[in-house]
Amino acid sequence: MAPVVTSVSPTQGNPAGGTPVTINGSGFTGASAVRFGPNLATNVVIVSDTQITARTPPGSGTVRITVTGPMGTSTQNVFFSYTTVAAPVLTALSPSSGPTGGGNTVTITGTNLTGATQVLFGPTPATILTNTPTQITATAPPGTGTTNVTVTTPGGTSNPLSYTYVTTPAPTITTLSPSSGPTTGGNTVTITGTNLTGATQVLFGPTPATILTNTPTQITATAPAGPPSVVNVTVTTAGGISNPLSYIYVAAPIVIGVSPQFGPDAGGNSVTITGSNLALASAVNFGPNPATGLTVISDNQLTATAPPGTGTVVVTVTTPGGTSTLGPGNPYYTYLGAPVINTLIPDTGSSLGGDSVTINGANLTYTDSVTFGGTPASFSVLSDTLAVATAPAHAAGTVGVQLHTPAGNSNTLPFTYDPA
Repeated sequence: MAPVVTSVSPTQGNPAGGTPVTINGSGFTGASAVRFGPNLATNVVIVSDTQITARTPPGSGTVRITVTGPMGTSTQNVFFSYTTVAAPVLTALSPSSGPTGGGNTVTITGTNLTGATQVLFGPTPATILTNTPTQITATAPPGTGTTNVTVTTPGGTSNPLSYTYVTTPAPTITTLSPSSGPTTGGNTVTITGTNLTGATQVLFGPTPATILTNTPTQITATAPAGPPSVVNVTVTTAGGISNPLSYIYVAAPIVIGVSPQFGPDAGGNSVTITGSNLALASAVNFGPNPATGLTVISDNQLTATAPPGTGTVVVTVTTPGGTSTLGPGNPYYTYLGAPVINTLIPDTGSSLGGDSVTINGANLTYTDSVTFGGTPASFSVLSDTLAVATAPAHAAGTVGVQLHTPAGNSNTLPFTYDPA
């Protein structure tokens, strides 16, 4: 079967010839001639049974392309137009230098750049990314030293512009801030170092981070998620891969309990907080209020001084792994008003003790002791305003009656012991 020609690219070129073209079709194996009209093409290369590359011969007008093989000559109407096309002219390269490994994008500015078929960095072709009449973007190939960049279109080959391959120093990183974070990721990490320009990748262990900003001495990146562990952070640029720095993924803290669970509205008392993942605690809050005097005892325990507050609040712990949330356990702390005694009924009794005394007041719910002149009495709390105590035996005379709750001591009221 005779060869079949289906298309040619480009479809036009300079009347002087020399335009590089690609001919597509089938049956090209063993082809002996490629003609543009009556004229033989030059530099014919049979790439495969379906593709031939060649350079156009001189010509004029619009001519049919034919391929001749052992079984005959193609007959399809695939045409090439000879037209006077202005040669491309280059005016600028941006950037005009790049790494020896190539891979960077270079913007080539000029005129008559339409239909560019080749961009050369010295003898090496670049990959053309975009092409307009005044601009080409291309991926620079690897190279060394200073070389000429040229563009070839159907109008010919452009003037050269110099491009310099530079040896890019490897990046070095010196600090991470912060150097730890939550397993969920999402926090911003600042990486400081040198030769960080053009970072193409930041890895936290095997996982890429999202690069937010990039200067020669600093990168900010969003940490990816990771399991509780220590991983290496590295930066990759055209100069290579940096030294590693350690980053710690910290599990979120968990608060299981607080002791005591009650305290005065004024705060100031020491509270022990138990849970897990507490070792790196940086803050403790009682509701919205920050505690002071934070002391880490172990990964499961810390102490803090309660701030002032009211009502029942959730105690939270903050670490690089985040802030604790409600879960198993009892992280609640209740602020109590100081107990107040208003009346004792009766306010006298026998020195033998045993008299039932009704105590009226306020903030009595959490009463944990009642004393008559310092002597403990048995008692029952009936409501926040009412308690009943049994007066202990005591020498005749007048003593002070006082209650105690986790919020502190109440005022005292006199109780008179009569001789038995």
